[in-house]
Amino acid sequence: MSRWSKSTVGALALALPVFSYAKPIAFADGTTVMAEYGAGTMKEIQIFFAPQFNYSVGGGHVELDSDESAKSRSITYARLNYLLHRWNLESAQANFFVWGGAGSGTGNTFRGAEFAANAGAQADYETRRVYGSLKIDWQGAADFSHRIDTLQLGIAPYKHNYQGLATWLVLQARDYTGELHRGTEWAALLRLFKGGAWLEAGVSYQGTFQAMTMFNF
Repeated sequence: MSRWSKSTVGALALALPVFSYAKPIAFADGTTVMAEYGAGTMKEIQIFFAPQFNYSVGGGHVELDSDESAKSRSITYARLNYLLHRWNLESAQANFFVWGGAGSGTGNTFRGAEFAANAGAQADYETRRVYGSLKIDWQGAADFSHRIDTLQLGIAPYKHNYQGLATWLVLQARDYTGELHRGTEWAALLRLFKGGAWLEAGVSYQGTFQAMTMFNF
């Protein structure tokens, strides 16, 4: 068996009940469904299935509206997510994911649908009291190119376990390229999850509502 097999799978089995949530891969033979809403800026839905613990396949749909101009874009894509490396520590876990995909994009500044590519990466670190992640997601076609960079830092007021309700206070900074948003968008979020269900909601510094829900099963 490979170096991932016996020792690593055993460690994963212990770690996943606590550390398996805001990631494009939840666990082997698992499905992740995610929906995100940012008032006036972004709406996205994704669904992925993981045949093994280190990759998942699926797709999504994202709609983007610019607050700098009248630009809007809509992209539907298929995607492969891959766990490049996971660090299982005594009381923490860190991950590095990459992904790539392709689909079709439309917009109000060009005619018809265009072939669109998608690529990105995510690095995260989590204990039962501290959380941090950095995600870079790029979409591009002949008539547009944009990237969304999201940094999240969170703290839990108490330690959680799989059976209990986990509560996180999260500060988020999000930067948009491609003339989608002016400056960095800051938001304060309350995150709750229990078992495979996750809900995150809050407001940006401009007072706009943001929310994300995720289910792993």
